[in-house]
Amino acid sequence: MELENIVANTVYLKAREDSNKGKSKKWRKILQFPHISHCIDIKSKIDVQYGYVVDNQPIGRLLFRQFCDATNPHYRICNSFLDAVEKYEIEMDERRVELAERIFQTFLSENGPQSVKMVGSDVIERCEQCMGSKTQFTECEKQVKDFISDEPFRLFEQSMYFHRYLQWKWLESTPVTQKTFRMYRVLGKGGFGEVCACQVRATGKMYACKKLEKKRIKKRRGEAMVLTEKQILQKINSRFVVSLAYAYETKDSLCLVLTLMNGGDLKFHIYNMGSEPGFEIERARFYAAEVLCGLDHLHQLGIVYRDCKPENILLDDHGHVRISDLGLAIEIPEGETVRGRVGTVGYMAPEVIDNERYTFSPDWFGFGCLVYEMIEGSAPFRARKEKVKREEVDRRVKEDAERYSSRFYDDARPFCQALLRKHPKERLGCNSGRNGASEVKQHQFFNSLNWKRLEAGLVDPPFVPDPHAVYAKDVLDIEQFSTVKGVNLDASDDSFYAKFNTGSVSYPWQTEMEETNCYRELNVFGPNNTPSPDLVLDCPPPPPKSGCFPFRRKPKQKKVDSSSTNHRES
Repeated sequence: MELENIVANTVYLKAREDSNKGKSKKWRKILQFPHISHCIDIKSKIDVQYGYVVDNQPIGRLLFRQFCDATNPHYRICNSFLDAVEKYEIEMDERRVELAERIFQTFLSENGPQSVKMVGSDVIERCEQCMGSKTQFTECEKQVKDFISDEPFRLFEQSMYFHRYLQWKWLESTPVTQKTFRMYRVLGKGGFGEVCACQVRATGKMYACKKLEKKRIKKRRGEAMVLTEKQILQKINSRFVVSLAYAYETKDSLCLVLTLMNGGDLKFHIYNMGSEPGFEIERARFYAAEVLCGLDHLHQLGIVYRDCKPENILLDDHGHVRISDLGLAIEIPEGETVRGRVGTVGYMAPEVIDNERYTFSPDWFGFGCLVYEMIEGSAPFRARKEKVKREEVDRRVKEDAERYSSRFYDDARPFCQALLRKHPKERLGCNSGRNGASEVKQHQFFNSLNWKRLEAGLVDPPFVPDPHAVYAKDVLDIEQFSTVKGVNLDASDDSFYAKFNTGSVSYPWQTEMEETNCYRELNVFGPNNTPSPDLVLDCPPPPPKSGCFPFRRKPKQKKVDSSSTNHRES
């Protein structure tokens, strides 16, 4: 039995080591561009505005930049300025003035080597007066973007670079099936099925595949819950929340293919990775800040998470964390409230326990429980492995004050106390609607953080997981699901499956193409910036050649008698 676990871990770790080795030998054929004549109609079915193609499509951005570099030096200068401003906004405070002066002299001074001509003199004058401020280049940036998104983008739409973008969009929309992936060891289990590691055959990219058994979903009447989780995941694009890359179905399961987090969950690290439970304040502060960014992203989309706890916060290869498992999340329309007694015992806010109406307040209470547990090494209202009834835990949440040890130094204690207020109106983060995170970020607990750098992933994590370790239970220790009996799937379920089975998610798919070098190797044009044959509209591809021999041989018929024939392969 131990051998089975060793083999499963060895195969899984080898697949993780190098994505290029995991590429199928036929990867170029799998990702072969169709002729542009097959893709041109896609333009009428997708968003072709600058704000989407360039700002929200990784491949669209790369191709637009390539177009600008190849066609007009001034377009290239505009993009260089936008890149410089982006870098300026995440620069360390002590180096910002120096960088601001360099940007100003290069791009905005009258005789600068790469002067951007369209920025008004009054805007440049105001920019010079606030040297070093975080918003110094905001007005200039807007004018440059307004210019680059107008005529240059219209010319881009008429170019071979935009046609190549349509070819990528065609590839992105190809059907996804279980044959798209290789499956590896089981990593854990969810409410409706197991979670496995998987690898995309065409690119070698590793993901986690969350399988939702169709019969189990139907038996528990979980269709709405499953579809809500999928639709919410599809909207998310944050480095602090797990992303959905693919959604597909098999005969028995619905599958969500998600960001693979190799470093284990915070619960494992709090209780199993040190001499005693809990983290030092600085490590807890780092994880709290990244989770806060994830909650901010969800709340800006109108999504309340409702299940903030250590086992739902996962570490990646580099030690950064992401929020996972959005099965209890729900979208709240602007100006409305929801009601629902959902969550995990000991982490649910008093208003959830009492089944009152709420918006985002339960997330700030759950966040307070998470921060407390990271520092103390114990949840605030229930000791680890304590045998106590649910009713007693709920009473403690509503009535008892949490206890603070000497581990809560600096501003950690008042921070947790502010988040764990019993009444939502008194709780930190609960008085700004969808912008509650900005309220929490301003607390003294986070005074030492540069939020721009943290949001850009430029702050080094305090702990980096061992790349040769598997932070998951042994394969045989993960309890298997029992067989679902008495449930039959029929045609009435097909409409639900169709809503789920939507294939690739655009942003993660394009990021995958870029990260695995597929974009660089496939995105080839003709000599001297001319269209490659697959991009020439008035030169359609030749019909596929038929070989000398048919693919399948027709069976010969041998007459035996007048009433029967015997068929055999020639």
